[in-house]
Amino acid sequence: MSISPELASAPDTIESEFLVSGMTCGHCVSSVTEELSAIASVENVVVALNVGGASKVTVASTAALDPEAVQAAISEAGYALVDAAS
Repeated sequence: MSISPELASAPDTIESEFLVSGMTCGHCVSSVTEELSAIASVENVVVALNVGGASKVTVASTAALDPEAVQAAISEAGYALVDAAS
C-alpha cells in the first residue's frame, strides 16, 4: 500500500518545532533531516539554517514524537538540541 502525498497536509498531521545548535552548512541540514526522518511517524523535516546560532527544525508527523527519540536522533547526527527555556 502506498501513501498518497495528500497525507502530508492532512489535518491530523502534528507539527513540532525544535532548536538545534551547531549546524553550519547544507551537510549539517542533511544529517539532521536524515536522522529525524528515521523516527517512526515522521512525514517531513524542514530546517531553517541559522549559522552561528540555533537553527529551527520543524518536524511534521502523524503521531506525537517521543522527546527522547528526537534528542537521540539529533545527537546521532552530531548536534545538540537547545532547551527553549534557556
